[in-house]
Amino acid sequence: MKNIILLGATGSIGDSVLSVIEQNNQKLKLFGIALNSNITKIASILDNHDPSYIYIESEASCKDFKDSNIDKTSSQILHNKNELEALINHDDVDIIVSAISGFAGLETTLMAAKSGKVILLANKESVVVAGDILLPLAQDHNTTIIPIDSEHNAIFQCLGSKKKTADVSKVVITASGGPFLNKSLSELSFVSREEALNHPNWSMGSKITIDSATLVNKCLELIEAKYLFNLDENFFKLVVHPQSIVHSIVTYVDGSSICQMSNPDMRVPIAHALSIDSNRLPITFTEIDFSNLNLTFQNFPQDRIGIENIAREICNQGGLLGTVFNAANEVAVQNFLDNKITFNKIYDVIYRTFDAINVSNDLSIDSVYEIDKQTRMEAKKVLKFIT
Repeated sequence: MKNIILLGATGSIGDSVLSVIEQNNQKLKLFGIALNSNITKIASILDNHDPSYIYIESEASCKDFKDSNIDKTSSQILHNKNELEALINHDDVDIIVSAISGFAGLETTLMAAKSGKVILLANKESVVVAGDILLPLAQDHNTTIIPIDSEHNAIFQCLGSKKKTADVSKVVITASGGPFLNKSLSELSFVSREEALNHPNWSMGSKITIDSATLVNKCLELIEAKYLFNLDENFFKLVVHPQSIVHSIVTYVDGSSICQMSNPDMRVPIAHALSIDSNRLPITFTEIDFSNLNLTFQNFPQDRIGIENIAREICNQGGLLGTVFNAANEVAVQNFLDNKITFNKIYDVIYRTFDAINVSNDLSIDSVYEIDKQTRMEAKKVLKFIT
C-alpha cells in the first residue's frame, strides 16, 4: 500500500488523482490532503478516502471547517506551515503529488523536494521559476520527480526506464491549439472570457485553460521539459495537434520516433506515475478508435512566436528570467479573467513586463520571491499604461 499526500486536492488535477486512487484502493491510500479554502469539497473526499490529515491554508476556512466538522471526522486538521512540512516528511508517506496551481505551489514543492520521497509533479510553474534551485535540491536529497503533465509524462514514457537522453535527436511537444485554433492574433482582440475558457478537449482550471488559449502554457512546458530532461532547448519542437491524442514524440538518433498516445484524460499520466515501480494501475478509460483516427499536426503559429522566443531565451539563460515570465503571465491572465483587459492584451503585458525587468545573478529562494514581487508590480504598471 502506497500512502499519498495530495497538495492541491480540490483542483482539477486533484480530482483526477482522487479518481485513480479510488479505482485502486487496494494499492493506494490517501494519507493527507492540502488545500487553500475550498472546504465544501472536503466532504466528498472524506466520504470516499478518509485521509488521516487535512491541511487548510486559509485561516478563516480552517476555522469554519473545524466548527462545522469537528465531530464528523477523525482526520487531524492542520493549518501551520511547520505542520504541513512535518506531514510531507512523515515516515509513512511514500508519494507527494504537487498539484497546487501557479507560483503559489512553489513553497510546498520545495518542501517536497527535500523529503527524499517521490514527487508527482503537476505544478510546472515551480520548475519554470526555480528550476535551477529545485532540481539540484531534489537530487541532493535523493528525491525522485515524476512529471504528470500529459506532455512531460509522455516524454518520460517514451524515454523508457533508462532515460538515455544522449540517444535523443528531437522531442516534439504537442499543443491542442485551445479554443482559438487557426485564429490569428488579430482576430482575438475581443473574444470573451467564456469563449477563452471553452477548451475543446480538456477540462481544467481557469488559469491553465487561458494559458492553453494563449499558447503560453506550451512555452511554460518547454521550459519545464528543458529542466526535467536535461536537454537544450533546441532539442524541443512545439507543434499544434488539435486532437490531443499524441502527447509527445521522442525521435532518436537512429531515426526511430516513439510517441505516447491516449484520449485526453489526466488520469492516464497520473495512473502511470503512481505505478512507476510496479505493474501499471488499471483505470476506466476511453479507448482510441484507431479505425476512425485522424491525426493532424501544424506549426506553432507565427504570430505567437514571440512568447516561444521568450521561453527559449529562458531555457538558455536560466536564473530568474523564468520567474519574470511566469509572474507577468499570471498577472495578465488574472486581469483577463476579471474582465479588465482584452485577450490580446495578455501578450502585451508579458512582452512589456519581460523587457522592463532587469534580473540579477543572485540565484536563491529569496531572490525568486523578490523578483516575483517586483515583476507583479511592474506588470500592474504596464496594465495602467495599456488600458
